[in-house]
Amino acid sequence: MMFTQLTKLKLPLSLCLISALFAPTLSQANDALVVAVAETGSIAASKAADQKEALAKKAADRKKAVEAQKSTEAEKPAVEQKEQEPTK
Repeated sequence: MMFTQLTKLKLPLSLCLISALFAPTLSQANDALVVAVAETGSIAASKAADQKEALAKKAADRKKAVEAQKSTEAEKPAVEQKEQEPTK
């Protein structure tokens, strides 16, 4: 009788023991994944911030170039008008 009770308890006891042994490993793996995702996220965020900064700088350079071109074009007609007035 004692033998049958022992065999009935072996399977549940084994399952509990195995799950207890693997539980810390699973939680550590989960933490490692969270850390890896967090690190990847911060790297991606910093790259995105760098890219955004570069695009903003490029846009500012383009704006300055357009303003310089407009000012140069505005000066050309004024210079041409001054040149034409003395010849009259």
